[in-house]
Amino acid sequence: MYNCPQKRKHCTLVVRIIAKRTLREFWERHPNAKQPLASWYDRVRRTDWDTPANVRAQFPKASIVGSNRAVFRIKGNTYRLVVEINYVRGLVFIRFIGTHAEYDRIDVEEV
Repeated sequence: MYNCPQKRKHCTLVVRIIAKRTLREFWERHPNAKQPLASWYDRVRRTDWDTPANVRAQFPKASIVGSNRAVFRIKGNTYRLVVEINYVRGLVFIRFIGTHAEYDRIDVEEV
């Protein structure tokens, strides 16, 4: 941790993603999702998102849902990944990963 020039008391150099296991279990069932999900994971774990705008700056096609959720299109929108982000603590919680059809059946703000 280091002192942060933003309004937060401290910043982290990377975010912590909880849990990679969820992604791994998904790509074991959908092998063509492995590379895109692994790439997403590697990019995100090296970032410091402190606002939704930072998420959109890194992933312009991401949808920000409410103040703490983001939806990512994976493998050309074949899959959808929903995360909950705690900007202050630098935590990203995997809430849902599924096909586009499965995504259409969920409430993004409730998963």
